[in-house]
Amino acid sequence: MKDAKKSDRITSELLETALALSKHNVLSAKELNQIKALCTTPPVYTAKKVALIRTRKAKMSQAVFAGFLNVTPSTVQKWESESSGKHPGGAAAKLLQLIEKKGIEAIAV
Repeated sequence: MKDAKKSDRITSELLETALALSKHNVLSAKELNQIKALCTTPPVYTAKKVALIRTRKAKMSQAVFAGFLNVTPSTVQKWESESSGKHPGGAAAKLLQLIEKKGIEAIAV
């Protein structure tokens, strides 16, 4: 728990410093947005939310969506199942956040 508090404090201070630097025109708006994105923890995605992002934003099957997120179709199935208790975390949660905000095109390269 001590490491989590230390990490939160460091992230908070980094963001505060970036905001101050931006105020003094040392950081561009683009650089500030990048730092904000790095410092912001993605939300916890519920089963319903994952399914809505996949079906409404990405408009894909579970298998194709899994390929875009570089996970197995079974992982997506577990995320979308209320009873599994599984939620996307780490890079997968960040990708879902990006898809939710900007659409699947943001990660389709």
